[in-house]
Formats: sequence, C-alpha cells, structure tokens
Amino acid sequence: MGDVLRLDNEKKLLKQYYAGQQMPSPNEGFLMLLGVRPDGVGAAVGMFECSVSSLRYEIVIPKATRGERKAVKEVRVAGNDPDCPRHGVGHRLVRAGNDLVCRRCGIPFVKA
Repeated sequence: MGDVLRLDNEKKLLKQYYAGQQMPSPNEGFLMLLGVRPDGVGAAVGMFECSVSSLRYEIVIPKATRGERKAVKEVRVAGNDPDCPRHGVGHRLVRAGNDLVCRRCGIPFVKA
C-alpha cells in the first residue's frame, strides 16, 4: 500500500474520531473510515479515504494507557461490562481472542 499518506494533525483528528465527529480532509472534503487493523503491539492503524480526492490516509491509534486499562479493569471487577474509554458510553468492549477490544478503534484494553 504505497499510496497511503500520513496526516499532520493526527492528535486532533483522533479526538474527533473518538467523539464520532466528521473529520476534515486536507483536500476540502472529509475522511471516511475504511477500516482499522491492529499493529500487533497494542496499537492500531485506521485507514481513511478522502471524500473528494479518494486519497487514502493512515492514522496511528495509540495503545491503551495505563489509566484506561485500570478503568476497564475496575468496571469488570465491579461485575459490569466495560465501554471503550475512548469512544464512551454505548461502545461496549468485545472479546477478541484473549482480549477485550473496542470494535471502532481496534485497541485491546485488558485480557478477557
């Protein structure tokens, strides 16, 4: 995939992505999510396409922080099903192999 570009303002775009907002493209359009793939070390890569130019972009989604993992563990210890700490209420973590993972960001938060 040599045609994939990186974005300069990833941090701002990630905040918009987590909030479910429309993400502006450098080409006057907006970015459409094509998919998310794990990178094997706890992080993930989001693949986006510009709605105007059809250029493709990658955004690195960082691995879970210690605080996020702790919050998810506390919810599980309390006997509840945890939501994604990044996407918020209504975005339940799901079992993927031995991990609890967010479907939208592809990040494993704890061992299931």
